[in-house]
Amino acid sequence: MIIDKIIDNQVTAVKHWQDTCDNFIHSFNTFFDSSSAIFNNYYKLDPVISGTAKSSTSQSSRHHKQIKLKTAIITGGIGGIGTAICKRLSSDGNRVISTYISSEKTKAMAWKKELEQDGYDVEVYECDVSDYQSCQKFAALIEDKYDHIDVLVNAAGITRDSQLKKMDKENWDAVLDTNLDSVFNITRSFINGMLKNGYGRIINISSVNGQKGQFGQTNYSTAKAGMIGFTRSLALEMAEKGITVNCVCPGYVGTPMVEAIREDILDGIVQQIPMKRLAKVEEIADAVAFLADSNSAYITGTEIAVNGGLWMG
Repeated sequence: MIIDKIIDNQVTAVKHWQDTCDNFIHSFNTFFDSSSAIFNNYYKLDPVISGTAKSSTSQSSRHHKQIKLKTAIITGGIGGIGTAICKRLSSDGNRVISTYISSEKTKAMAWKKELEQDGYDVEVYECDVSDYQSCQKFAALIEDKYDHIDVLVNAAGITRDSQLKKMDKENWDAVLDTNLDSVFNITRSFINGMLKNGYGRIINISSVNGQKGQFGQTNYSTAKAGMIGFTRSLALEMAEKGITVNCVCPGYVGTPMVEAIREDILDGIVQQIPMKRLAKVEEIADAVAFLADSNSAYITGTEIAVNGGLWMG
């Protein structure tokens, strides 16, 4: 009798416990469904507040939405690598401006027309990047028209190869003026605008030969090595200013100039490259586009080697 009563009491207790749990779970589900409905309706009814709420989850996301790459300048943009960079940055939605020197005017106009036919909207302006005053005038013109620039790609460059024992002073000066002094001239002309805007991407096109040296290219290798030193130093100065400064160091690239090299010599060059091929110009442009992106904000003072494994120092 006593045992039966104890069992009845246990059954009743278990039943009440289950009822209590069921009631709790039911109440919780009801509360959750109601809250979800209210939350969803809130977002549907007020998209402005919704956008604000979403953006508040990340300080960096807010920053990236506020900064849009609008204006990009590529010096030497009408060259082989420069053209690929212009096309890529234009495809990414930037306003792209290329420079040319007076002797290239006819070529530059034809180049612009060809790109327009292919669907790329690229502007061209005359500027001798080896001349400081020319760069100052160019910067004043561009900033008057567009207020500021967001991306600067220093891609202008020439070669005048020979062993140092045979090198003319004129060929030394020409390469240093165009390949290295130009980086100071144009960057100095735009840096204050970037500082005022609190944002910038400076990308210098150096070379594998600026990293390792090359026989018969003391002038070229010196200039390209100087670009790397310039990049690292300016990156330190700009580190807290919202401006990144980096290098892209191509190896041998399949530009018309390189592909015009005598076949046996070109084959010898390719055999030295672990990947056994030349770089595509688009692969250099991809590296530039990566550094130009607002999401690359934590990369500065470095060199991205695009050389197929030719040099891994």
